[in-house]
Amino acid sequence: MYNSDKVIPGIIIFVLFVTLPIWWNHGKSVAAPEPELPKKGRCVESKEYMRSHHMQLLNVWRNEAIRQGMRIYTSSDGARFWISLQNGCMKCHNNKSKFCDRCHQFAAVEPYCWNCHIPPETKKFKAPKASGLLKLFGVPPVLHGSSQAESYGHAEH
Repeated sequence: MYNSDKVIPGIIIFVLFVTLPIWWNHGKSVAAPEPELPKKGRCVESKEYMRSHHMQLLNVWRNEAIRQGMRIYTSSDGARFWISLQNGCMKCHNNKSKFCDRCHQFAAVEPYCWNCHIPPETKKFKAPKASGLLKLFGVPPVLHGSSQAESYGHAEH
């Protein structure tokens, strides 16, 4: 075999470089973060079930509540709960950064729940601003200005 004195050491060096991350991190692991659990109440299912299947449960809830109009969930032990992310789950798990975000950042996932729902820490609403379209159609400023927003408690602070 020609150049075997160069090929065999080259293959060995290649295998070492390819497997270096495995050997470098052998025995090292990072523990998954523990979300801050609420002090009161109970969850709709067991801790183990919720840890591994919460997204599937939320998808089922979305389909049942929005598409089928069902608003009551019966858990595996027969308890009944209101189907709602904000009025159900977030009543107990009210700190999104300490409960949801810890694990989602660790797992590098971005849930799309907050595309539609308002996170519990940011429930402060600002007064809507008048748009050009509203002015074009002559909608009075009372309907979209600060005076009505203040009367509903949504004034800009």
